[in-house]
Amino acid sequence: MVATYLLDIVFLLTAAVIAVPLFRALGLGIVPGFLVAGILVGPSGLGLIDNTREIRQLAELGVVLLLFVIGIELKPARLWLMRRHVFGLGSLQVVVTGGLITAAIYLLTELPFRTAVIIGPALALSSTAFVLQLLAEKRMLHSEHGRGSLSVLLLQDLAVVPLLALVPLLAIPELTIGTDIAIALAETLGILLVVIVGGRYLLQPIMHRIARTKSRETFTAFTVLLVLGSALLTEHLGLSMAMGAFIAGLLIADSPFRHEVIAEIEPFRGLLLGLFFMSMGMALDVDVFLANPLLSLGLLLSLLAIKFAVLWPLALAFGFDRRPGAAVALLLAQSGEFGLVIFAYAFQSELMAAGVFQQLLVIIVLSMLITPVLASVAHRLAARRSDAVDDVHESPPPAPVVLAGYGRVGQRIGRILKSADVPYVAVDIDSSLVLRGREMEHPLYYGDVSRPDVLRSVGVADAQLVIVTLDDFEAAEKVVRTLHGEYPDVAILARGHSARQCRRLVELGAKFAVAENLEASVDLAREVLMKKFGDPGRTEALLNAYRREYYRHIDTEAEDEAKSAKSQS
Repeated sequence: MVATYLLDIVFLLTAAVIAVPLFRALGLGIVPGFLVAGILVGPSGLGLIDNTREIRQLAELGVVLLLFVIGIELKPARLWLMRRHVFGLGSLQVVVTGGLITAAIYLLTELPFRTAVIIGPALALSSTAFVLQLLAEKRMLHSEHGRGSLSVLLLQDLAVVPLLALVPLLAIPELTIGTDIAIALAETLGILLVVIVGGRYLLQPIMHRIARTKSRETFTAFTVLLVLGSALLTEHLGLSMAMGAFIAGLLIADSPFRHEVIAEIEPFRGLLLGLFFMSMGMALDVDVFLANPLLSLGLLLSLLAIKFAVLWPLALAFGFDRRPGAAVALLLAQSGEFGLVIFAYAFQSELMAAGVFQQLLVIIVLSMLITPVLASVAHRLAARRSDAVDDVHESPPPAPVVLAGYGRVGQRIGRILKSADVPYVAVDIDSSLVLRGREMEHPLYYGDVSRPDVLRSVGVADAQLVIVTLDDFEAAEKVVRTLHGEYPDVAILARGHSARQCRRLVELGAKFAVAENLEASVDLAREVLMKKFGDPGRTEALLNAYRREYYRHIDTEAEDEAKSAKSQS
């Protein structure tokens, strides 16, 4: 039995390693790659894997972790900043599109209303993971249509919560549809109450105590325990595991530990989410498409047409220009991973027959496979605007300066930046220091800045500048090396204690390194020179000349050593 599971895992990994890079190289994205990989190894393909049910149960953990990360990302401050488009445009898109699809299914098919009422809103959702990936690859996240797409996707992510709560309620025949929806909304409000109370008074003190142990393994274990424990609890209460994970994510959203938590969970999420998409590919019965391809293609075109016809006029009504509005509608015309999740739960709850489930899988997979083509058309539409240069090549808003370390030096820099109205984000491994800083409303988070996942989570890729202020020189070396290796275009300023340390930091990739003992010496020398000359201008000129010579000496030595190493090689 163990050998069989190992063989299945080998087949899955092999298919993913082949299909995903190929699809990405073709510009089709990684999600269709995972889906096709699953089809290839599943019963509809080469038939290498038969126990798709067991694999799908394991793959559900990927969805659980996805909902957990989405919960973390849905910070109230972020939603409030984009409230008009999130709660206005996004809400109308979900309600109107879901209503039209529900009405069409109920009136044109023989499916019961309980089934139609879950299919419509689920198909109204788009693929958050896929669309954001396509926008990021094209550097369009900060364009007009990129920001509009993000706003709608944020609301769609929120809409998943009542939909997940609605599925088990619809499976209870004694309840009316109105009662189902009312209970689902009440459960959603109850979740928000749990989030506020639990996050503020229970979770954060526990995480602080665990962080003080300085044991990364313990922190990782607690993070996984939090996700799985919340998922199992909500499942025990009759809700979905994914909802429990979403609740756990919301508990972390405003916590100073959020970036370290994301870094801990990200490797599990990526692997298991890929497994989920492959499991959906394995579950897909290709014969359903081959038996009547015109029906599947007709349903696909109808879905795309309805979503585009609803979202484009709504985008125009909310102030988008004609072409960017059309770009938003094209980007979000597909259905996505949450449709797969909701339909899988509905099928397990016997809200739909196997044939209906398979037809819906075909439609979603086809819509995701065609998304790269729609995205390409969307980007061209946005680029053909009269102000296309501003839209396509628009620089993202200035990202905050990242302070790696928030000890005495980092805190001083933070106060100076705040006084100059320069936004920044600070990260430190000392949880007590982080909590004290948060009480004073400093933008400070807990995390190990030497880890690429933590740096990625705080937004280093978009940062204008990273300042490494760590007192531990070995740790500073590791951070500079990691930063320069992962983000070679990001400017790095670093703090050293001596000329030798500064030279080493420059060699590792720092654009500039400051010797702390030099600045202390300069401050003392300033007092001496002022007493002797009493001339501020002459004093600063002498000190600046010494600084230039000191740092020029560092740069010269670094260049000489680099030339020497090159000649020896």
